[in-house]
Amino acid sequence: MTQTPAYGLSVRWSLAQAPADVADQLRDYVVGTSLGRFSGMAGLRFKTWRMREGEWFEGTYVWGGAAERDAFATEFTATAAESPGSRIIGSAPVSIEPFEVVAVAEGGVGFAAGGGCGGG
Repeated sequence: MTQTPAYGLSVRWSLAQAPADVADQLRDYVVGTSLGRFSGMAGLRFKTWRMREGEWFEGTYVWGGAAERDAFATEFTATAAESPGSRIIGSAPVSIEPFEVVAVAEGGVGFAAGGGCGGG
């Protein structure tokens, strides 16, 4: 099996002090705007938006190269406090962390782009 390098970046916000309707606002923003921005982005393998209502919201990026990941991380970090997610949540990310992607397995259902289940 051939190994394909991949380089991750995690950006996480706390939702502990966020407005009551922040989960719906984030879903609307991600599906209505952010999904289109990252679909087909050069150098990006995929991005996943994850959330635990009332706890945290996270963007998880997997890049094809360290240079692409690091360039995005540098650019994003410089403006993170003013990013759309930060404006919606009302605070800057609590962490921006690069990580190693050891492997990715595609399950029998396959990958799909688009909105999630809308809660839970």
